[in-house]
Amino acid sequence: MKPTAVPKNNDFEIVFAGRSNVGKSSIVKALSGRKVKVGKRPGVTLKPTHVKKGELVITDLPGFGFMNGVKERKQDIVKDKIVRYIEEGNQRINIAAIVVDAGSFVEVVDRWDQRGELPIDIEIFDFFTEMDLEPLIVVNKMDKIREEDKDRVLDAIIERLGLFPPWRQWIDRVAPISVKKGDLQALNSIIRKRIHSAKRDSLLKYI
Repeated sequence: MKPTAVPKNNDFEIVFAGRSNVGKSSIVKALSGRKVKVGKRPGVTLKPTHVKKGELVITDLPGFGFMNGVKERKQDIVKDKIVRYIEEGNQRINIAAIVVDAGSFVEVVDRWDQRGELPIDIEIFDFFTEMDLEPLIVVNKMDKIREEDKDRVLDAIIERLGLFPPWRQWIDRVAPISVKKGDLQALNSIIRKRIHSAKRDSLLKYI
């Protein structure tokens, strides 16, 4: 198995999208047990990285938003590549997830909204929805949120992505996690349910 293996049409593919440095690559590494590009420098992943385990493929899409050393025009190209990748692979992509930072997502969205602009996170989430992918919302870095604030923060996040709170009614689509603390239980549970629903139980051993 190679980290750059190209997905085939009969594969069960899981794709992760999100801003640079929200922890996508770390999530892929934690799920797969395989080393992928993980770094402190935003924008280090500029093209899709695939990790293949049997017929299960986990894909880390390029990070969007701020990318260190990458010009705005280049960022637009990267966004276009994400859209094209999803369109071309729609038949094999079984799970699409947007990864957000629990501590900063709401602030970022509200700041864009004040300028009358739509954040790329929401654009991509809406695009996944239009492609009938029932996208997951993976809320990483929950370890930074105080226990008494978690429900409020999660409600605010899903509301800005167009879902009605409380977030607990969306437990089949919302996964609060902390890669840093090794807590991916909510995400693993959702993925396993999706695999079972797709009648691909032979892949459960990989999650």
